Amino acid sequence: MTPATQRNVASAEAYYQAMNGKDLAGVATHLHPDVRFMAPLADLTGKEAVLEAAKRFVNLTKSLRVRAKFGSDDKAMLTYDVDFGEPIGICRTAALMTFQDSLIVRIELFYDARPFERN
Repeated sequence: MTPATQRNVASAEAYYQAMNGKDLAGVATHLHPDVRFMAPLADLTGKEAVLEAAKRFVNLTKSLRVRAKFGSDDKAMLTYDVDFGEPIGICRTAALMTFQDSLIVRIELFYDARPFERN
């Protein structure tokens, strides 16, 4: 891995460690002002919008554990488990992150959204 790729992977992991610690100021330090966040149930643009979603997320979670991490050039990919407690339980997730100027400029999440759908 190149030094830039290693830095990006470390930043991606630190972003999720801050999320697990419910440290929104820590989360913010990793985000580009024009970050775009895409997930099965959301598509957001801008640091403030992503931080507001992160605030809602951390208030719903019990814990987050990174399972694996990979990097290539300006991208990092992490897989992690989020414990939402009952009735949802554990949600296995993958995040593909793109970096610009050493900040996260794009986050694309992959997970099964069915447990979160409201009828």
